[in-house]
Amino acid sequence: EVQVVESGGGLVQPGGSLRLTCAASGFTFDDYAIGWLRQAPGKEREGVSCISSSEGSTYYPNSVKGRFTISRDNAKNTVYLQMNGLKAEDTAIYYCAARSEHGGGCTTFQIADYWGKGVLVTVSS
Repeated sequence: EVQVVESGGGLVQPGGSLRLTCAASGFTFDDYAIGWLRQAPGKEREGVSCISSSEGSTYYPNSVKGRFTISRDNAKNTVYLQMNGLKAEDTAIYYCAARSEHGGGCTTFQIADYWGKGVLVTVSS
């Protein structure tokens, strides 16, 4: 059974930090790029980061570049998203998604093969 489970969300003040964790099982983790997407109320889903299976490449949109850092530990089947300098506009549900490298990896991670259920991040004073 495939499982993708996010954790680490919560309430944080503007300027603060959070680290999200994505733990995966049930598929060959090393063959998959892993990404994070978010969706705020009334807005479209947005990709915020992705890391290739070999950690050779990462992706960040301009909205989070320099503030968010993605990393992975293939030995633990886990991906992390370190979020610093959080802003109110970062408030959203954050989803972890897995996309096979064969299927395009980070270039197509927004149509992922596997998804988590999401974790809420709220940035507010």
